[in-house]
Amino acid sequence: MNAAPGRPLRQPGASRVLALFLVCILTGCASIPPEVRDYGAGAVPVALPGTPFYPQQRFQCGPAALMTILAASGVQADLDDLTGRVYLQGIEGSLQAELIAQTRAAGRMPYRIDGRLSALVAELGAGRPVLVLQNLGVAWWPRWHYAVVVGVDSERDEIVLRSGTERRRITATRVFLNTWRRSGYWGFVALKPGELPANPDDGRYFASLSALEETGHRDAAWRGWQAAAARWPASRVALFGLANSEFLRDDWRAAERAYRQVLELDPALAMARNNLALSLLRQDRHAAARREAQQALALAAGDSTLENEIAATLAEIDAAAQ
Repeated sequence: MNAAPGRPLRQPGASRVLALFLVCILTGCASIPPEVRDYGAGAVPVALPGTPFYPQQRFQCGPAALMTILAASGVQADLDDLTGRVYLQGIEGSLQAELIAQTRAAGRMPYRIDGRLSALVAELGAGRPVLVLQNLGVAWWPRWHYAVVVGVDSERDEIVLRSGTERRRITATRVFLNTWRRSGYWGFVALKPGELPANPDDGRYFASLSALEETGHRDAAWRGWQAAAARWPASRVALFGLANSEFLRDDWRAAERAYRQVLELDPALAMARNNLALSLLRQDRHAAARREAQQALALAAGDSTLENEIAATLAEIDAAAQ
């Protein structure tokens, strides 16, 4: 889905740098449509036999599955420590949100893949195992289970999993899809800093980057925004994210360049013009900063929140110029 600018928000650690509000709605399907069962054009068997294996303890499939994809992406972690972070005694299991949060805590970006076989094939082809959630029971009596897809064989119509205590669990594709469908085809990969998924969705990728940045992993997010701007050079969201990331790194010139690129695409975006003014202010270019802030204020007419932010920027410029 496409992301769009929204209300201004404050960025932690920045002096009123306004951020884009990104919303990403991920939905599952209630049935298995043909495109989900499609392995993809020219699909051939693909497998990652070298993927680490961590046999789960009772009810601890979540930590074991997460440890698998983190180790595969080069993260040095301790399974016992990870278990303490994601395993909840009260429910005898792990919540999806906890797995996502700990992936970010490890300096990796969790990216929700499309719920289809072709997405599994593409990620494995890129060298990334996929953590999936299955319901091994039935809808009215669920038995939730996390596993890691490490192989897809379109010729045999089989899926290979790191699952529970089995290093190599082979499941018929039809059976796997039925168990995966009951979770809404929920699955994700752990991306390294600056890495793009095999078939990226821009809105989903931008939202994931913003969430990573909010957790304090600014360097990893900066690399991601660089990759995003290279992948989607005509996206004001990608360029705006990169510009804000450069600002947070105190690289005022790089931030200025990126904000100007945003304004080339959308000259009326008051948030970008305000942030450009702040970047110029940090370079002691007071007159230029005031011009940009005044233009931003004119563009923000009618938006009281944004007007107040820009007025604060003008006040900061005036104070610095004295």
